[in-house]
Amino acid sequence: MEILRREQYPEYEEFVSGHPRGEFMQSTRWQEVKSNWKWEAVVSRDGEGRIVGACGVLIQKMPLFGTTFLYAPRGPVCDIHDQQVLADLKAGVDQLAKIYNAHLFKMDPDVAADDQEFLRLMDKMGFARFYGPDGFETIQARFNYRLYLQGRTEAELMAGFTQKTRYNIRVARKHGVEVRPVGPERLDDFMKIYQVTGARDGFNTRPKEYFQRMLSALGPHCRLYMGFYEGQAICGAIATNYAGKTCYVYGASDNAHRNVMPNYLMQMEMIRWAVETGCDVYDFQGISGDMENENGHMYGLYRFKRGFGGQVDELAGEFNYLYKPVTARLVDAAIKANEQLRTLRRKLKG
Repeated sequence: MEILRREQYPEYEEFVSGHPRGEFMQSTRWQEVKSNWKWEAVVSRDGEGRIVGACGVLIQKMPLFGTTFLYAPRGPVCDIHDQQVLADLKAGVDQLAKIYNAHLFKMDPDVAADDQEFLRLMDKMGFARFYGPDGFETIQARFNYRLYLQGRTEAELMAGFTQKTRYNIRVARKHGVEVRPVGPERLDDFMKIYQVTGARDGFNTRPKEYFQRMLSALGPHCRLYMGFYEGQAICGAIATNYAGKTCYVYGASDNAHRNVMPNYLMQMEMIRWAVETGCDVYDFQGISGDMENENGHMYGLYRFKRGFGGQVDELAGEFNYLYKPVTARLVDAAIKANEQLRTLRRKLKG
């Protein structure tokens, strides 16, 4: 194992960006987005010195407890069934845990929930698996809706959409809705609609500065899309394009002009970006695991994404390695109390 120096980061980036399991949150660029965290890169090498496994680790201080929390979002990047590489990367994380006095290491790789070989390896290495039935109890959504592109053209993909989805895309075009990638100067427009969406759907919104960092740090791998109707911004999205996968990461839609179906056209434009850049998959990201409950508050989102003809991928969830179990329990209790307070404040505001 090896903990990389900053001058070695280009080698790390080349490996992660070109690996089938590469993820934008494992990029060296992600540390600039999560600017309130520290970041380290751990790699495993083969006998010829080539990187065969990588793990970007975010490090957050817990001032009240004097420890840190280590987190590898969608890491590691490697052959997930190679026990030797996984163990080597884990040895690097253990070294980071000593350096930073960590109480917990968490990772949530993009691994299928039924991958029994990987689950056995995690158990053997001492990791505890955590997942929730709904899919949103974990940091990253555990149920993702994905469209596998398989080299198909835009027309071929559209043929797989439901009739209603194709119709709604035509409605948006007929009404003159325009969707296009825009620069950061349009972030104020996005934020207005994003805050409307957060109030409507009951989620906490991120500040404008976060999205500024995201667009700046990821550069050509990230786009802000905006939808316009009669010159007015009515919807927006932030998408990433990295390591063969385009991801719909953040979305916003105004309460006005929903009848012209701008969100359908916006998805089509982002799928087009994925096709044009030769991506293997377009990831609509999280949905609720409760897909049979038509009365559930997230069912509408699932129905919308389902219209694009993809599939639901259930992921394995989070894997935790405890270095200080007592401290970890105390930190968890403090985080839950803080989340409950934030929820109460939001309800009182609303």
